[in-house]
Amino acid sequence: MSTADAFADRFSHRDYVSMTMEFRCNLKCVHCMIEGTMDRLAPESDKTFADLLAYNARERRWRGLILTGSEITLRRDLADLARQAKVSGFDHVRIQSHGMHLARRDYAEKLVAAGVDEYFISVAGPDAATHDEITTVPGSFDKTLAGLETLDAIDNVMTMTNTVVTARSFRFLSEIVDRLAHLRRLAQMEFWIYWPMQETDAKDLIPSYLELVPELRAAVAKARAAGRRVEIKNVPQCLLGEDGGLLVNGQPQLFIDIDFWREFGRNGFYQCPYRERCSSTECLGLSTAYISKFGDMKDRLRPL
Repeated sequence: MSTADAFADRFSHRDYVSMTMEFRCNLKCVHCMIEGTMDRLAPESDKTFADLLAYNARERRWRGLILTGSEITLRRDLADLARQAKVSGFDHVRIQSHGMHLARRDYAEKLVAAGVDEYFISVAGPDAATHDEITTVPGSFDKTLAGLETLDAIDNVMTMTNTVVTARSFRFLSEIVDRLAHLRRLAQMEFWIYWPMQETDAKDLIPSYLELVPELRAAVAKARAAGRRVEIKNVPQCLLGEDGGLLVNGQPQLFIDIDFWREFGRNGFYQCPYRERCSSTECLGLSTAYISKFGDMKDRLRPL
């Protein structure tokens, strides 16, 4: 049985809740969508966290808790947060991280012992040259890979990866899959196509879907052949062909500073010439920034 099959019943977004508990980060990724608001967004309070744990202990609403932020491992009390979650009845605790600090075996084992059994790790490129150019921190790729390899040697954990796909990175997707092929505990790979939280692509990072999709589908085929589960975010479903079923734009319920949603609303999703005729329940259509850069794609999109 593959790793993906062994954990197949643990991926339903409705069974997880996500808490944003940190807004500091020691990377400066070029594709960061909240870099302009990070300094003023506030993490959820300890009281909100405690209230959530009490609610779930009483109602058993969710099986898994995701601890996230700009970089959650910067919280010194992360292991304590995980222990509290386990005591309150959560079956799984996941962290979303760049993974660099997990290269320290003692730190990784401390989190595992506290109950963190799922690790969602960001991988921006297949090697130091491409990854570090995107994170703008030399040495970040080596540390992230070392973190994944450290987790790979620890029992009872599952890893997942996320790659934010931009105009700088979409041609390297298959190489990323190949570079991580040796990881035994890597159960799922996610590919999140970049969009800015504003009306224009000021950084010129949005990739053309027409150029992106062939590269994306080639990477998906490799990942699935290796036994990985795959999720794709933010591509018009009609462009994905037989891989359309891998489009999953839904997310676990997220607790985050309300100012985030005010910025998020600027993206202008759900624009499509065929929106009223399309039966897709996952597709986000096109964003305002995408249309401004590439047009409405009326001649290439089609209603499902």
